[in-house]
Amino acid sequence: MINTKDILETINMVKEENLDIRTVTMGISLLDCAAGSAKEACDRIYDKITGKAGKLVCTAEQIEKEYGIPIINKRVSLTPISLLGGRYSEEEYVRIAETLDRAADALGINFIGGYGALVQKGFTGADERLINSIPEALASTGKVCSSVNVASTKAGIDMDAVALMGKIIKRTAYLTRDKDCIGCAKLVVFANVPEDNPFMAGAFHGTGEAECVINVGVSGPGVVASAIARAGDCDFSELAEVIKRTAFKITRMGQLVAREASKRLGVPFGIVDLSLAPTPAVGDSVARILEGMGLETCGACGTTAALALLNDAVKKGGVMASSHVGGLSGAFIPVSEDAGMIEAVSKGALTIEKLEAMTAVCSVGLDMIAIPGDTDEAVICGLIADEISIGVANTKTTAVRVIPAYGKKAGDSVTFGGLLGEAPVMKISALSPAKFIARGGRIPAPIHSLKN
Repeated sequence: MINTKDILETINMVKEENLDIRTVTMGISLLDCAAGSAKEACDRIYDKITGKAGKLVCTAEQIEKEYGIPIINKRVSLTPISLLGGRYSEEEYVRIAETLDRAADALGINFIGGYGALVQKGFTGADERLINSIPEALASTGKVCSSVNVASTKAGIDMDAVALMGKIIKRTAYLTRDKDCIGCAKLVVFANVPEDNPFMAGAFHGTGEAECVINVGVSGPGVVASAIARAGDCDFSELAEVIKRTAFKITRMGQLVAREASKRLGVPFGIVDLSLAPTPAVGDSVARILEGMGLETCGACGTTAALALLNDAVKKGGVMASSHVGGLSGAFIPVSEDAGMIEAVSKGALTIEKLEAMTAVCSVGLDMIAIPGDTDEAVICGLIADEISIGVANTKTTAVRVIPAYGKKAGDSVTFGGLLGEAPVMKISALSPAKFIARGGRIPAPIHSLKN
């Protein structure tokens, strides 16, 4: 049962502490949209998306108005497009991406995800053609997001896919260089990707999901930061309890919105993703939470320990509030989307190496990080391989969303606006892993993957 007192208390946090529902995302299966020709597939895809999600935005706005809960984003996630079947060329895949963009515009949503592939153990022809089409697809669309899963704990790391994604990221940056390489902000490389994640750019609708579902992503870094400030100089056990109780209330609000959206749209409720997702707004920062625990600045020694405590407490509080928790669920650390992270990078307190260490205990990975535009492709591949190996070895989701900023050097910045924010260009080692990447093949799965 939803406790009315908890909900009312949570709503009181909205105006003062930036509490919101970050996204209501409808997942839609496109498996029945396969067709012999790309044109026919595009027609089926457009009709299905606009038919299923036609009332998504207005329904979310009704809930927002009735309950006084801000719902920042309305989104759609789709079956990975490479699974549609058909022998579509790269150019035809781009046409499909443009169809997704048209559908997103018709619905009034801000992003549509699923333009991607699952290649943790190897490529099909469709996978390879779709991945090769990603740069042109993201350059010619505004709302399409792409994700590629290149590794899992069960399969190991497909280093051929890692090598290909280095090329794709560089090409995407080049084709969108007149917009600060924004195409790369809509492209993420995963290990152990969850199939019910409502957050972009990694959202897609997994093959084990129902025909159509509603997934909700909550937020609330400002609420957690305020709760920690009120708790004062308590010990770590009490601090964890404070965070757990706060996460419980935030997740209850997400559960309420998810149930209401599900009922009104006539679509099954999927999951609540209880991630703390920051924004560039003042007070809406995961970095500020860590500093509120006692760090001089995010990036100082102790940052990884503080983040580990935060992530664990958020999960423990959230799972008590909803029977169906999924997605990523924890704390996000996207540099460009977090005002505190941006400041820490600008002061030199936070480096890529420190961020990589932090990803061992947070929800995602190296997220929304801008690097110099002349960074060698092999270096990007090495960065992906390092981060992905953390996920594979630790049986968790990790990801890389990196932006080679053409014409920019360390110390410059790129600006995307909105939730994507502003990314300071970070220094990255230029030492080459090219011979390592060129070996190709798969890095075998770790021994603890053998659990059958």
